[in-house]
Amino acid sequence: MIPTHPFGRTGHVSTRTLFGAAAFSRVTQEEADRTMELLLQYGVNHIDTAASYGDSELRLGPWMERMRDRFFLATKTGERTYQGARDQIRRSLERLRVDHVDLIQLHNLAEPDEWEIAMGPDGALRAAIEAREEGLVRFIGVTGHGLGIARMHLRSLERFDFDSVLLPYNYVLMQNPRYAADFEELVALCQQRNVAVQTIKSITRAPWGDRPHTAATWYEPFQEQPDIDRAVHWVLGRPGIFLNTVGDIHVLPKVLDAASRFEKRPSDAEMAAAVLEKKMEPLFV
Repeated sequence: MIPTHPFGRTGHVSTRTLFGAAAFSRVTQEEADRTMELLLQYGVNHIDTAASYGDSELRLGPWMERMRDRFFLATKTGERTYQGARDQIRRSLERLRVDHVDLIQLHNLAEPDEWEIAMGPDGALRAAIEAREEGLVRFIGVTGHGLGIARMHLRSLERFDFDSVLLPYNYVLMQNPRYAADFEELVALCQQRNVAVQTIKSITRAPWGDRPHTAATWYEPFQEQPDIDRAVHWVLGRPGIFLNTVGDIHVLPKVLDAASRFEKRPSDAEMAAAVLEKKMEPLFV
């Protein structure tokens, strides 16, 4: 089974590998059902989706209607204004067929101008706080992409006491000195405040470039089991953080398999050799 860890201050003990339900953006209900059965086999008890993930919330709905108590359920709003976020949060509840979610996250809050709106007096944060007061959500988080997102999350935590953050984390990315420094500063603050740290893009090999897309992800993921093992084990080798799975239901079983067999983190020498052998490239430049 996959190891577990307290999800920050929420009181929930989550599997350290969370199901990234972006994988349900463009799948049939039958495909989603088979994937959910697989998650249950591995004991995954935490689902992370978003309003913008295509049909994801709709595919999860039949399962949440029947098994709501089985999962810590998180979704996201990409709206920046109070009214837009307020409406989207309620629409997500309808699509998910639930009366509340455990975590609402401000989605990809990375750009300064959008940050000012969302965190302002008539912004999305106000809608999230209101939803929490009404019992529609229990906790509030913030997510994002890009080389500046760790620094932006630090800014967000200065403004509001978020319960979780989500951002990219993999070996190649952490070779960027500026990103690594910001990431370490963010994690230190999160540990101090007991804020959950979720990571994404664990099995990234490189941007697609001109190569044909052979997976449903917007980056090229590793697809061979030994490569996935190494990348997943490197992330899980850092205590206390969570790994959000890949956005492709066909690659997902290999990620879950790797997570279930985690014992130790690959060495820096192993990772450096893999960068050269597998022609790994940074996703964000």
